[in-house]
Formats: sequence, C-alpha cells, structure tokens
Amino acid sequence: MKTKRIILSAVAVAIIGGIAVTGVSHSQSEMSKNQIVVPDNFRTEFEFLGAWAVAGDADTGGAIGQHIVYASPGTIAAFRKTGSFPDGTVLVKELFNGKTETLTTGEATSAADVAGYFVMVKDAAGKNDGPLWGDGWGWAFFKPDNKTQTVSTDYQVDCLSCHEPVRDSDLVYSYAYPVLGQQN
Repeated sequence: MKTKRIILSAVAVAIIGGIAVTGVSHSQSEMSKNQIVVPDNFRTEFEFLGAWAVAGDADTGGAIGQHIVYASPGTIAAFRKTGSFPDGTVLVKELFNGKTETLTTGEATSAADVAGYFVMVKDAAGKNDGPLWGDGWGWAFFKPDNKTQTVSTDYQVDCLSCHEPVRDSDLVYSYAYPVLGQQN
C-alpha cells in the first residue's frame, strides 16, 4: 500500500476522490467522496495545532481527557496568511484517557490510552453531501479500534452542539491554538 501513496508537497493541492486535501499524503483507499477517515499518517506528517485538557470529559469516561489536535500540512501557514482554514484542511483531534498521578512537581495528568478520534475536513465549496457534511465541514468521530468507520450518523446531532459556541470562527476553537497567530 505504501507504494501506492501519493505524496504531495505542503504547497500542492490535489483532488483525491473528490476531497481537496492540501499537502497531505493519502492512499486512494483512505478518502473518497463523502467519506471521512482518520489519516494513517497524521501523527508523523500533520502539523501539531495544540492540546486541551478537559476535566470530567464525557468522551473519556468522565476522567480528565487529553485532546491532541493536528492539522494537515500547510494549514498553519495558510491560516496565518488568510485568517481561515483552506478548503481541504483536515483536522484530527486525538482523544486520550488521562492518567493522573502525584509527581515531584505536584499532581499531573498525562495521556494514557487512546479514547477516540474526531476528524473535520474543510468543505467550503460544498463538494460533499450527506449527513456528515454541512456548515462548511465534514464531521466524524471514530472509536480507537476502527479508524475507517465513523460512529457518527448526523453531524448536526453528533457534533454541531459542541462547536456552535464558535460559529463566528468557522466552528473551530481557533483562539485556543496560538500557533495560528502571526509569527513574531
């Protein structure tokens, strides 16, 4: 499968199965029109966008959850230039169950096992349709044991309520990612 990968530079834009993906490596089987998957390479080839620690996180069984967020290559530079996510941007939020322990520095929580993945695909042009596409994005949640089959059935029911407070910033909590700001 690795030999069938299409490697794109961070500046290139390609249409892969109907989804524009900026500077991302995907095999043809990873994404197709209307389908969203967790990219195999997000930890090594995507840009680190930021992290969250969520006390009482419902997605991690009520514990302190760690959310690590990645963006497809070129996203940060494009956002800094235009103030918006370019069409085809892929955001991956990897959720971890937290492990809290007392260290010499005090009580600390670190990431333990993976609890799931949220994936958003920017679709400003509205090229995709279906219950996981709308409001300029594709939306999906995946359990940790299956990165190709979402458990989401309707983004308006499963995803939108958490993102509604940041509708004015393209439904993304971009203020929480300092890396999106202008470099000094």
